[in-house]
Amino acid sequence: MHINDFDFELPTELIAQYPLAARVTSRLLKLSTKGSIEDLVFSDLVNELDKGDLLVVNNTRVIPARLFGKKATGGAIEILIERIEGAHITSAHVRASKSPPVGSLLMVNDYMIKVLERRDSLFILELTSAKWMDVLSMHGHIPLPPYIERADEGNDQERYQTVYAKQAGAIAAPTAGLHFDESLLGVLKNKGVGLAELTLHVGAGTFQPVRVDDLKKHIMHFERAQVTQEVVNAVNAAKAVGGKVVAVGTTVMRSLETAASSGELLPYDDETNLFIKPGYDFKVVDRLITNFHLPKSTLMMLVSAFAGMQEIKVAYQHAIDNQYRFFSYGDAMLLDKKSS
Repeated sequence: MHINDFDFELPTELIAQYPLAARVTSRLLKLSTKGSIEDLVFSDLVNELDKGDLLVVNNTRVIPARLFGKKATGGAIEILIERIEGAHITSAHVRASKSPPVGSLLMVNDYMIKVLERRDSLFILELTSAKWMDVLSMHGHIPLPPYIERADEGNDQERYQTVYAKQAGAIAAPTAGLHFDESLLGVLKNKGVGLAELTLHVGAGTFQPVRVDDLKKHIMHFERAQVTQEVVNAVNAAKAVGGKVVAVGTTVMRSLETAASSGELLPYDDETNLFIKPGYDFKVVDRLITNFHLPKSTLMMLVSAFAGMQEIKVAYQHAIDNQYRFFSYGDAMLLDKKSS
């Protein structure tokens, strides 16, 4: 497979810059196993799920991971936290006119930060006078994706977060979940649809482009996935009664499939760099709720593996022709696993 197999032309005006006023009013493109397409609204999901089905969601919480400051020499910097390694240590991306050398000092407001180490594109930063999470809560900005061409605003603190977000640590939202509100979740629960929560803290790697033509040479980024015994039990219980396991987002898909890499779904708490591309044998997930993804991205490859390459191409062109809104604040898809 070649990278260009996953390319498409997207008019820039279809890239959503703001969320809709109500989460559940996003559009929902339904792509069936036979390749048929239906144009729905996200609240129609109630009619698409049955008693005994199981929604699996990612309960990660986006942290205000973007900081602005300066070098000790005065030059402006932007810090994007990748992962909190400890109370005083973090790995981060640092944008500056010139990369700060190891041992140099950075300033954010009155806080002094030391550059301890360089690991490929990441910097290991130490903040001794305070805890990172405290500084982020006071001075951090919501790290909106690069294709949202505006600064974060007050509303983003709520809307770039799922209503079930609990575990702080992500620097990007699991965007498929942004369409749910408490009311819709309540209606689904009353219908007999189960809900299980796992955790995968989304990192900046989710936006990394694939830079090789041959997909076999792509090196996937690592993220930590936590799939508990409770999730395993819920999945097994749903399958036992003939229910479908519905992954809310590609992060849930990657977490569940990683946890089932042995052929059996087991609890999992470790790093994953699972790269799902066409030819992958899905072991757990029956249906996928997901947003529209960037051209040539690993997420385009994942949905193509799940629903079919040609089917996804047709569905994306349908979405473009019908003015769907794309990417993080955009509309959603409901995909059925393509029959083998």
